[in-house]
Amino acid sequence: MTDLVNEIRAQGFWLPDWLASIVIFAVVVALALFIHRLAFRLLTRIVAGRDLFWRSMVSRLERVARLAILTAALSFAATVSPLTEYQASTLRHILLIAFIILVAAMARTAKHIWMTVYLRRFKLDAEDNLLARKHVTQSRIIERIADLLIVMVAIASCLMTFDAVKQYGVSLLASAGVAGIVVGLALQPVLKNLFAGIQLAITQPIRIDDALLVEGEWGNVEEITSTYVVVKIWDWRRLILPLSYFIENPFQNWTRESASLIGNVMLYLDYSVPVPVIRRKVEEILAASKLWDKRVVNVAVTDFKESVMEIRILASASNSGRTFDLRCEIREKLIDFIQQDYPHALPQVRAVMDGGNGVPRRQAAE
Repeated sequence: MTDLVNEIRAQGFWLPDWLASIVIFAVVVALALFIHRLAFRLLTRIVAGRDLFWRSMVSRLERVARLAILTAALSFAATVSPLTEYQASTLRHILLIAFIILVAAMARTAKHIWMTVYLRRFKLDAEDNLLARKHVTQSRIIERIADLLIVMVAIASCLMTFDAVKQYGVSLLASAGVAGIVVGLALQPVLKNLFAGIQLAITQPIRIDDALLVEGEWGNVEEITSTYVVVKIWDWRRLILPLSYFIENPFQNWTRESASLIGNVMLYLDYSVPVPVIRRKVEEILAASKLWDKRVVNVAVTDFKESVMEIRILASASNSGRTFDLRCEIREKLIDFIQQDYPHALPQVRAVMDGGNGVPRRQAAE
C-alpha cells in the first residue's frame, strides 16, 4: 500500500499540490461511480428472479450504497493525494464518521424492508385478526428496539473515533464507581421501558388493535413504540401509557385470545311479562341482525328486585365494535317491542289500597 501511494505521488510531482489533489479526487470519484454503477447493474440482474425482499434491498440501498462507496473512495484519495498530514487526517476522520452513519442507515433500511415484506402476509382488517395482531405487535416492538440499538451503536462508534472521548470512556469503565451508578440511575427509566418492550414482544399481554379497558377508558391499541403505548379511546382521544405500565398494573384485554366477544344487555321488567316471549323476540332480532355471529344467544332471569325482575341477554359478535353495536340494536328493538305489545311490563309503581279508607296497605317502587 505504501509503495502504491509513493508511486502515485511520484507520477504527479510536476503538478502543484492543490491541482494534483483535485485530479486524484476527480479520478477516484469517477472510478467509484463507475464501479457502483457496474456492481448494481449486475446485482439487479441477479435478483430479478428472486423474491421481493432481495429486489427491494437492491433498489432501496442503491443511493445509500453509492454514498458509502464514494466515502470510502474519498478516504483513499485523501491518503494518496499530496495533502498535509493534518488535512488528510481531518478529512479521513470526517469521512469515517460519514461512513459509519451510512452503514447505520443501510442497516435500518434493510431491517425496514425485511419487516415490511414479512408483515405483508398478515392483514389487520381481517375478520379474525388474532394471528395478524400477534405478529404485527412482535415485529413493531422488535423493529423499534432494533432502531434504538442501531442508533446507539452508530453514535458510540462515532464517539470512539475521537481519542479524548475514547480515553474518557475507558477511564469511566475502569473506575466503575460512583459515576457508573449515577449513569445507571439516570438511564433507569429508559432501560426499564426497553426491557418492558422486550418482555411485551415475548409475552404479548397486549397487541396492536387489541380492545382494552384501562384506566377506566375503553379503546384499541393504536401504536406500540419503544417507550410508550398509544390507546385510541372510543371517542378518538388518545391515552398514552409507558410500556412498563402494562407489566406492572392490571388491565382488561377484551381480545386476548380471540376477537370475538359476548355482549350483555340487562332488562328490568315487571313480573307480569312472559319470559318465553322475550326469549323468542331476542332470537328473532338476532336472526335478522348482520352483526350477530350465530355463536352465543341466551336469555335468563338473573335476579328479583323489589318491583321488577332482572333479565340478562347474552349475544356474541366477531369483534368488540360489532358487539357494542349489537347490544345497542337489541336494546332499541326490544324496547320498541315491549312498548307496543307489553306496555304494562315496563317498570311501574303500584299501591294496593286497604279497603275503602284510602290508606295504602302495600307500596312498591322501582
